[in-house]
Amino acid sequence: MFPTLFPYGIGGFDDKSRPVLISFQKQAEYYLDLEDKAFCHHKYFIFVALNILQRRAAHLHTSLTVKKPHFELVAKKLLGVSAETLKSVATHLEHEGKVSELTAEEKEVYTLLSKVNVISARIPGSQASKLDDRNTLRSYNGYSGVGHIFLTMNPNAAHSPIFQVMVGDKEVDLKARFPQLVEATERAIRLARDPVAAADFFEFSIRMFLTHLLGWDFSKGKSSSQGGVLGHIRAFHGNYE
Repeated sequence: MFPTLFPYGIGGFDDKSRPVLISFQKQAEYYLDLEDKAFCHHKYFIFVALNILQRRAAHLHTSLTVKKPHFELVAKKLLGVSAETLKSVATHLEHEGKVSELTAEEKEVYTLLSKVNVISARIPGSQASKLDDRNTLRSYNGYSGVGHIFLTMNPNAAHSPIFQVMVGDKEVDLKARFPQLVEATERAIRLARDPVAAADFFEFSIRMFLTHLLGWDFSKGKSSSQGGVLGHIRAFHGNYE
């Protein structure tokens, strides 16, 4: 699929002949962390890899829940529904079709779907994963108390000298008070060309903020002995958008 990335036809994913097996996700992460930026700079590799991971998660980690009074009825009807009918209803609703336009069999499927809840907490970005994060935050509130400070952080990689060094610019002097950077257009191109470096910069910025400003020790999972500008932190919770 990517002859420029695998010119010899080897090194692909899910190769069962490997002496040590490696998961698809771990191998993709390894390729993106290589010093050779061919994978990072490829226009489609990251999107295709992410799409495969999301589809696998949807197939392997999605389950259905039904209220107890409806369980037997729903179970029988699910066994009698054809894949073609489900696909027809899904296509009709996807194109914002009206329920009144469905056939009697399709309406029965629509009613059946209204009694079934889809659980997909392990799929990043899904509604269930958001509910899972919300429940985690509530658990934090119950154990450590309601949060006192709320922050929204958005470090700008395009204007950061640190990011320019991370993408390979050796001319930037981080010891200078005001390092000289390339033009804004070139900085924007670098940011768009290497999204992996942008993600690394974001994580680096958040970790440095928590470590050096708020005094959090990631190795021990608690506040450091000297604390930070707000004293000793009992716990924190953060979500990525």
